[in-house]
Amino acid sequence: MSRPFAVLFDVDGTLVDSNYLHVHAWARAFREEDIDVESWRIHRSIGMDGSTLVANLSGDASDAVQQRLKDRHSNLYKDSADLIVRLPRARELLHHLAENEVRVVLASSAPDDELAITRTVLDSDDAIAAATSSKDVDTAKPDPDIVEVALERAGVPADRAVFVGDAVWDGEAATRIGVPFIGVRCGGVADSELEKAGAQAVFDDPRDLLEHLDTTVIGARIHEAADSTK
Repeated sequence: MSRPFAVLFDVDGTLVDSNYLHVHAWARAFREEDIDVESWRIHRSIGMDGSTLVANLSGDASDAVQQRLKDRHSNLYKDSADLIVRLPRARELLHHLAENEVRVVLASSAPDDELAITRTVLDSDDAIAAATSSKDVDTAKPDPDIVEVALERAGVPADRAVFVGDAVWDGEAATRIGVPFIGVRCGGVADSELEKAGAQAVFDDPRDLLEHLDTTVIGARIHEAADSTK
């Protein structure tokens, strides 16, 4: 493209079917520390910065307990890695974008070891221009810092990018700095909540987005680039 354009993707719950594995891992971690947290409350926090999630859900737990919770969640989640699968046509969506000269960036706040697992599941490194992880910021979503890092790595300003995600935290982080947000339902969040968080459109999953890409700002940018080369 004469003016580069990027699509920034959340990963967990957006490209890979992992949200409920995270819920299960967090639930076990809390129960092992004798902290009562219902699974629905955990699910509504998935996609939030891990330290913020623990602080919000663990009450007045000490710093040592909060660190144990994070470590235990990570270990339990990695133990379930063989259950993680790509969401429908996620790989095809990433490759379609890359083939149309869109810069694909994984705007993840997951730790490097967890991100490595999901990248293996995605099997799409040849289509991915850049990625972020938890080490890149002090506090992740809903703070916009991770989105800013993703934009920097994509080499584009906010008005030349779109963020695709499954959580309200994705929408809040993106729209705070002027990046349009497209929501997907496959993380288990209602349309109304995604729309309240700024979603311009909501699709079932990567397959639904790919099949209706022309109805989105992403499709418009691709056609704009194609027309400029004629």
